[in-house]
Amino acid sequence: MSAGSHGGRGAGRAYAQSLTATAPDGAGSRLPDGAAAEWIDFDHEVRRIHRWSYGTRDSTAAAVRLCHPDGRRREAALREPGPVPELVAIRCTDWVPAVRDQARRLLAGALAGDPAGTLRRLTPLVLRLGRREQGVWALELFRAVLRGEPVAVATSWWELRPPRAVLEDPAGLLAELCRSADLPTRRFAARLTVDAGRLDVRELARLAAGELDPAAARVWTDAALAAMAAGGPDDGAIDTLLGAHGAMVRSAGVTALRGAGRTAEAPGHLADRSGMVRACARWLVRQGGGDPYPLYREVLADPDRVTRYAVAGFAECARRQDAPVLRALLEHPDGPVRAAALAGLRLLDVTDTELLREQLDDPSAAVAREAARSLTASAGLLPVDWLTARIAPGRPPHVRRAAYRLLFARGGVAGLRASVELLTDRDPALRTISAQRVQSMWSPYRTPDLPSRDPEVGVLLDRCTHLFSDHVMRQMRARLGLVTRSDDPEEQ
Repeated sequence: MSAGSHGGRGAGRAYAQSLTATAPDGAGSRLPDGAAAEWIDFDHEVRRIHRWSYGTRDSTAAAVRLCHPDGRRREAALREPGPVPELVAIRCTDWVPAVRDQARRLLAGALAGDPAGTLRRLTPLVLRLGRREQGVWALELFRAVLRGEPVAVATSWWELRPPRAVLEDPAGLLAELCRSADLPTRRFAARLTVDAGRLDVRELARLAAGELDPAAARVWTDAALAAMAAGGPDDGAIDTLLGAHGAMVRSAGVTALRGAGRTAEAPGHLADRSGMVRACARWLVRQGGGDPYPLYREVLADPDRVTRYAVAGFAECARRQDAPVLRALLEHPDGPVRAAALAGLRLLDVTDTELLREQLDDPSAAVAREAARSLTASAGLLPVDWLTARIAPGRPPHVRRAAYRLLFARGGVAGLRASVELLTDRDPALRTISAQRVQSMWSPYRTPDLPSRDPEVGVLLDRCTHLFSDHVMRQMRARLGLVTRSDDPEEQ
């Protein structure tokens, strides 16, 4: 596992416990390369073990002594050959000046000897350590070397002509770090690359369009827009932004169409899959003197052009009197279009309970899900028997889940009864959801929405005791009047 990989946060603590629990020399334990967060956890755990575990036998393993609570031992460990580079970087932020200075000499020497390898290995860790009071030194040093600056790094205080850490190919290493699995490293490298000013606008747009991390994509996108603001629009760069996977990048491309005199292309983006891009497209249409509303109406009038995103875009600029247009789309053969029409009616605050009840049995899971969302606020008006019939095992799974959502939203005994029945259902998703919802009924700050002293409630609670501790179950029963204070063992 590389230094920039995403490892489990408990791994560093486990390594520390392993090294301190084995023989004094650490025999039988090996500290593998880990993620930056793991090394920080390792350092914290070693100190915790030595401070709070009285009688702990001091290990002579170098990695453990580099993290020892005693600063003299940490400094002595740094003077031994071959200290772990990650722990050296951590010691560069040490609160003891002598330890910190020795660690910084070691890190500077590593940079002078192998700048590219040291930067690859330690950049993720140094970025995290940079938040500490003493962490700026290493971060600024790494930043300078990555910029290609020949930084003088004194490995000993008496050196009159210290060696220089010179990176032979800073652009190549930055490009490599821009592809790092460690997201802070990607963002850091992206900012340095932009600051270097070596990339043209089309290359910046290409990097923005191919970037999956939203924060790094924002860096590339802003740089591309700034380049076009300074040097004029570039059709190739704009087309690349428009074809990006990320919605933020596509929306930037739509916005850039105006400066390029391509406002007429705005209608082609009104039905984008992203609401952000659709909003930018509507803005662009208006900037060109048009109105997106009739454009949407024109698309919805043609069954061959209707998509769920066109329906969503229409609902975003429609009015309540446009509800019949969306109701008509509930007959469309495409399930996602019907679901988008239901979502649009909810956005317009138009609720037709009888119409929505019919949609709960729709063969499309997306439609049933949207119908349940729209009916949640009025779930108390729906017949319990009608909903209960729809959670029966013979019904389609998506209908059962939508109906159960409404039964639970009703609250009271009906919701608890449905939840308890589904705790042993054959559908694992329903079993998980029902268990979670039963547990959510309990709060130390409020009484469950259940009638007091109801025998059926007591029977139902008996069937879900495995979901609560004995203490919580006794409190629930006491609040619901199912046991008296004198019957509660904790009160005796």
